[in-house]
Amino acid sequence: MAVDSILSSPLGPPACEKDAKALQFIEEMTRNADSVQENVLAQILRRNADTEYLNSFNLDGATDRESFKSKIPMVTYEDLRPFIQRIADGDRSPILSSHPVSEFLTSSGTSAGERKLMPTIKEELDRRQLLYSLLIPVMNLYVNGLDKGKGLYFLFIKSETKTPGGLLARPVLTSYYKSDHFKTRPHDPYNVYTSPNEAILCPDSFQSMYTQMLCGLYDRHQVLRVGAVFASGLLRAIRFLQLNWRQLADDIRTGSLNPKVTDPDILSCMTRILRPDPELADFIVSECSKEKWERIITRIWPNTKYLEVIVTGAMAQYIPTLDYYSGGLPKACTMYASSECYFGLNLNPMSKPSEVSYTIMPNMAYFEFLPHEAAPAAGAQPPQLVDLADVEVGKEYELVITTYAGLYRYHVGDILRVTGFHNAAPQFQFVRRKNVLLSIDSDKTDEAELQAAVESASRLLKGYDTSVVEYTSYADTATIPGHYVVYWELLAREPTAGPTGEVMERCCLEMEECLNSVYRQCRVADGSIGALEIRVVRNGTFEELMDYAISRGASINQYKVPRCVSFTPITELLDSRVVSTHFSPSLPHWAPDRRRC
Repeated sequence: MAVDSILSSPLGPPACEKDAKALQFIEEMTRNADSVQENVLAQILRRNADTEYLNSFNLDGATDRESFKSKIPMVTYEDLRPFIQRIADGDRSPILSSHPVSEFLTSSGTSAGERKLMPTIKEELDRRQLLYSLLIPVMNLYVNGLDKGKGLYFLFIKSETKTPGGLLARPVLTSYYKSDHFKTRPHDPYNVYTSPNEAILCPDSFQSMYTQMLCGLYDRHQVLRVGAVFASGLLRAIRFLQLNWRQLADDIRTGSLNPKVTDPDILSCMTRILRPDPELADFIVSECSKEKWERIITRIWPNTKYLEVIVTGAMAQYIPTLDYYSGGLPKACTMYASSECYFGLNLNPMSKPSEVSYTIMPNMAYFEFLPHEAAPAAGAQPPQLVDLADVEVGKEYELVITTYAGLYRYHVGDILRVTGFHNAAPQFQFVRRKNVLLSIDSDKTDEAELQAAVESASRLLKGYDTSVVEYTSYADTATIPGHYVVYWELLAREPTAGPTGEVMERCCLEMEECLNSVYRQCRVADGSIGALEIRVVRNGTFEELMDYAISRGASINQYKVPRCVSFTPITELLDSRVVSTHFSPSLPHWAPDRRRC
C-alpha cells in the first residue's frame, strides 16, 4: 500500500491495518482533490435541486460548476437569516436542504449580539466522525505506543435550547458528545480517555471538571497525552487543580467523592473508579503545595508525550503559559473545524505551532476561496472566487463553503494562507478570524460590538460631566482565566467631581452586558473569562501613542487609534500611564433561553 507520501514519519509504516486504510483514504482524497470537489458539488446540487433557495436563482437542476458560479451569489449569515428563522420557527418545507434539518449548531461567531444558528442534517455526523477517525492514524505515525496508555482530555458539553419550532440549538461539540457516534463508539486501544462519558456529559461544569480531574489523577501513570479543545480550556483545568487539589487529594486518600458532586450518573460510574490511595494523595499534596507550578503537567503525569490543543489563531497567546506548565511539550493541533463545516486535518501534528498547516479534505464540502487583500487598490475589480485546486502558495484567502446541509457560497469569515500542497490538496495556515478584535475562549468580539459597549458604558459618565476621549483594548491572558482590558482616556470638565470608583465599576459591568451572548456565557456559565477591566490612563496618553506609531513609520494623515493592541511596547506604554483600574463587580446577565435585547 503506497502511503509513503502522506508524511515523512520517523516511525515507518502504519500502526495497524485500520490505520493503513485511513491513510490510504487521505491519499486518495488529496490526490484527486479537484475531481472529488466536482463530485461533491454535483451531489449537493442534485439532492437539493428542489429547495426553495436554489430554485429562487433559476438553477433549473444544473449541477455543473459553471452554472453554479454564474447563478448562485456569495452570501453572509445576514442574507440567510430569514430562511434560517423560518426553519427555526417550524417550517418543514425544503427551504435550504431537501433533507430535514435535524438541529441547529450554534456558532461562536455572533450576529446582532447572539449566536448564529447553523442548520445541519443527520448525515453530517457521519462526515464529522469520518474526519475524527483519521486523526489517530496520522498521530500514530509520529508518536509511538499510544495504545499503551490513555488520553486525559478535558471535554465538556454546553447548554442547549430549542427553537420555537422545536429543533435543538447547541454547540457542535455538544451535539457530537451527545450523539451515539461518541457515546457508543467502539473501543480503540489507541484512543482511550481517562474521563468517563458520564463526566463529559454532565451539564454542571464544576462536577464535570472535578470528576475528569479526579479520574486523570487516578490514572496519572497511564496518561500519555493531555488536552482540551482550546488552549484556554487546558489552562482552565490547571487553574482548577490549583484551586481544588486539597479536596481532590482528600477524596483519593479516603476513596470517597466530594459531596458537591451529586449527578446520579457520575455517582454511579465513580463507584467503579474510586479507591483509597494514600500514597497517591501524599504525592498530590507534595507536588501541588509547592510554590512554583512550573512543569506541573509532567510532574503529575510523567509519561505525557504531547499536549493536544488548538494553539493557532487567537489561541497562540497561550503558548508561553502552556510551555511553563508543561516544560515545553509538543502541542498538537490535529484538525480544523467550525460549526458550519469540518474542513480538514493537520498531516504533521507535531509541528511547531507557528508552522501548523491544515490540509483541506475535499470530501467534506465544496470549498472556494476569495483572495484577501488588506487594502485593495482604488478602482480595482472585485476579486473572483478560486477553486480549491487553484489557490496559490503564499497568498491569503477568505474561506467560502457550500455544504450538504444547505449553506451555499457562504462566507465563513476565516482568513487562511496557503503554505503548500499535499498531493493536489492545498495546505493552509489559519491567519485570523475576519473582523475579530478580542478573543479569550470561544468568544469573538468585533470592533462594532466593542464600540457599542464603550458608548453604552460611557453614558453612565454624563452625570459627572465626563466623557471617553479615546479607547483601545487587549485580551489579557496573563491570568487564568484571561479577561478583556479596555484602556480609557477620560475628559472631565470638573476633575474634582469626576466619576467615583463605584461608577467606573458599573461602566465595566455595562460593557459586559452589551457584549454578545457567547462572551456572557463564557463569563457566567463556563467561567472561562474573567471580569472585564477598565484601565483609566492620564490625559495625553493617546497622543503619545500616535507619536510612537508615527516614529515607527505610520502616516500622520492616515493614523487611526487601534481598537485592539498586542504589540508589547504599546501595552507597556499604556500601562505606564494608568492612573486607576476598575473591574466588573458582578457577573453580567446570561440565560440560555433568553435574548439580551
